[in-house]
Amino acid sequence: MVKHMKNKEFRNMILIGAAFTIFVTVLCAVFSGWIPAASVFVTGFVLLTVFFFYTRKRYKNIEKLNDYLVRVLSNNEDSEILDQEEGELSILKTNIYKTTSTLKFQKELLSDDKKNLAAAIADISHQLKTPLTSMMVMNDLLVDEQDEEKRSEFLQTQSSQLNRMNWLIQTLLKLSKLDAGTIVLKKEDVSSLELIEEAVKPFGIQFELRNIKFKSDISDLVIRCDKNWTVEAIQNIIKNCIEHMDDGGELSVSMVDTNIFTQFTVRDTGCGIAKEDIPHIFERFYKGKNAGKDSVGIGLALSKSIIEGEQGEITVESTEGVGTKFIIKFYKTLI
Repeated sequence: MVKHMKNKEFRNMILIGAAFTIFVTVLCAVFSGWIPAASVFVTGFVLLTVFFFYTRKRYKNIEKLNDYLVRVLSNNEDSEILDQEEGELSILKTNIYKTTSTLKFQKELLSDDKKNLAAAIADISHQLKTPLTSMMVMNDLLVDEQDEEKRSEFLQTQSSQLNRMNWLIQTLLKLSKLDAGTIVLKKEDVSSLELIEEAVKPFGIQFELRNIKFKSDISDLVIRCDKNWTVEAIQNIIKNCIEHMDDGGELSVSMVDTNIFTQFTVRDTGCGIAKEDIPHIFERFYKGKNAGKDSVGIGLALSKSIIEGEQGEITVESTEGVGTKFIIKFYKTLI
């Protein structure tokens, strides 16, 4: 009781109530006699007592809320504050609990993001360290190497490593921009034939050198998508297919159009993807057991980010030793 009486607002209310009760009691005693005055005093005392205990209970609840918030700020929120009572205070408790639960969830997400960021930085560092180490070795050899053929070989190796590093850095920048929302994927009318032709064009020489047969079954339809970014996504898929195919294999692109979506299927006759790797194939820096030695594991992740950024869908089906097919759907209406 003494603790609550130190509260200025609580103390003032009690004093005002007591003063008013005494004032009315005196008036009744003067004008109506002591019996009515006693009745007024008892009534006032009872009401004041009820008010005192009810108000003290509310202040106790407020103190509990305050203690709970202190624990939250101290990262020690170990108990719930929900109850089954009705009233404004109960609603306040519920809203405070919702707020603290949301903050806790966001804190956990932030912690996970930090861990993922640390893992990503470690992966990036590893991917960049390999070509850098190779280039440093080649550079040391070039200093003393007199044979022109070997010098030319070393320079070609360095050029190849530089191209790999450039591709890795550019792809990471694109992924970062997509994640940050700084890139807006615009919708435009694009010819399906033009889209696939532009995506396949850079691989023509590889097809010839490795005797890879390319088949296309594409209708000339209009697709609503961001042309440049969609070409990038399809090229990454084709690149992945080529990397996992032997010379003399076959790569095909087909198309299905429905009232709901337009679907592209990129199919190869490569080594396929292990069953346990399929759920993770679009994860960044993930490399399955059939991944090539130069695989980084971000090309398919970029393709997924682009397609889903256009409210599309990309899935994969694969059988080891038979081949893989990537299925891309562009929906005509949002679902």
